[in-house]
Amino acid sequence: MKQDTASLIESYLFSLKVERNFSEHSLRAYTGDLRLFRNWLNEEGYALEDLDSRSMRSYLVVLSKENHSKTTINRRLSAVRSFLRWLSEQDILDSAAVSMKGPKTPHRLPRVVSDADIKKLLQPSPTNEPADIRDDALFELLYATGARISELSGLRLQDIDASEQLVHFWGKGSKERVVPLYKLALEKLQRYLTQARPRLIKPHKLKGEDAGRVFLGTSGVPLSADSIRIAFKRRLALVGIDSSVTPHDIRHSFATDLLASGADLRSVQTLLGHEHLTTTQIYTHLSIGHLQDVARQAHPRA
Repeated sequence: MKQDTASLIESYLFSLKVERNFSEHSLRAYTGDLRLFRNWLNEEGYALEDLDSRSMRSYLVVLSKENHSKTTINRRLSAVRSFLRWLSEQDILDSAAVSMKGPKTPHRLPRVVSDADIKKLLQPSPTNEPADIRDDALFELLYATGARISELSGLRLQDIDASEQLVHFWGKGSKERVVPLYKLALEKLQRYLTQARPRLIKPHKLKGEDAGRVFLGTSGVPLSADSIRIAFKRRLALVGIDSSVTPHDIRHSFATDLLASGADLRSVQTLLGHEHLTTTQIYTHLSIGHLQDVARQAHPRA
């Protein structure tokens, strides 16, 4: 019996949102990738049951002809593979297409923001506008914790332990991790909570779980991940930093700076919330200067 692809995709997307706590940004990407895949299935007359390595190679050719970058092609294929794996986990369908691999992409190191630009980004705003006080706290917290913007968007008042200088984040797959805060980050956060957040609150717009969200917009509703990106770009323009810098670059800088200052790889892995150490190891390439210094000081022949 053939499956209704559209309804299965919607069920899968719902599971990503509810069970795996995917961010709005990730959900939009998966939605676009899977709808593109569904349209191709309809145009070619394929059912999910018909998929095999040969048919998926045809899909790969279509993606290549549409002038997508190798990174985009691999992301679209990854979304399809994840969807097919989910179908298998639900005992709905087993497909050989799960093993389909995309084109090889060049290995790129994460981008790191310079110390000078970090200082520009984190310098206090000269105004007392609530949105500026909020952004001071937001971006200091971004660098202090290496958080993803989806985690900052979802941060709740109960996740902050000021007495212990800790913050609890709920990352991918609803996994919790605890990150310590340095004094300045806590001070900016407390200033926002006491001086700015009360001025941003519009009680009739904060209902249910939203009432406990830490970061609010000027409209009185919690900041979404996209709203944080917009605020970040606005701050870049204000302080004269390259507009191509992203919030995730600050996460890369957090990890690299910790390693360069002597933190061990396992600790950085825990702070970032990486499931596998290999994901964290890429930052060792970025802190090669620190490794050279360690080798010179520790090696008996150096």
